[in-house]
Amino acid sequence: MTTIDLRRLHIRPGDVREERLDVELEPFVLGGQRYESAPSHLPVEVEISRASGATIFDLQLDVRVTGPCMRCLAFAEIECHVSAREFNDPDAPKADELRSDYVTDDHLDVGAWARDAIALELPEQILCRPDCAGLCPVCGKDLNAEPHEHTEREPDPRWAALEQFRGV
Repeated sequence: MTTIDLRRLHIRPGDVREERLDVELEPFVLGGQRYESAPSHLPVEVEISRASGATIFDLQLDVRVTGPCMRCLAFAEIECHVSAREFNDPDAPKADELRSDYVTDDHLDVGAWARDAIALELPEQILCRPDCAGLCPVCGKDLNAEPHEHTEREPDPRWAALEQFRGV
């Protein structure tokens, strides 16, 4: 867990501080598959500013996420630039949106914030290439390497009971 102690910064209204630190991220598990971030110790830039009693946090990082393609299971790699902003008013009620979930006892949890920000930037499907054809649903072969069709398909035996109604 990588945190910044906000008390040690002594930020006054109008002040801006920049912090650079390395964050170690746990792998993402999406659809039962494991996706790693590269590098494993990710350099993160956090800008902290104060305005009217509240604190504004800006996060910047570049990450590469690697793992299996969600269509064909080949190697996939995605590069993301992540930019996120959090606002924290310590005087706001605990469940209020003006309080950041990443600030606890004057410590900013940069590791959790970076991981969540990366997860929000990832596409719905991580693919080896945009036009990935996936795997054949009949034989399981990679359709990118061996495009083919199965012309002689036997009907699914679960539908056999409905065959009697075909002629009606």
